[in-house]
Amino acid sequence: MNCPNCDKPVTWQDNPNRPFCSERCKLIDFGKWADEEYRVSTQIRPEEESGTEFESHASSDDAGGSR
Repeated sequence: MNCPNCDKPVTWQDNPNRPFCSERCKLIDFGKWADEEYRVSTQIRPEEESGTEFESHASSDDAGGSR
């Protein structure tokens, strides 16, 4: 198997950074996720698009009254 970042061969056994070849490649990949270069695609439900799902959860959390 090759590193998904630099395409070098990866030693799989006893490699704490797998599937990456090094900690550097692992951190580069993490940075791409953090910078939103990568995204997990999913279908957006209508209630997520309008924001009403969040609003209904927030109002039900506040309904308890005491803190």
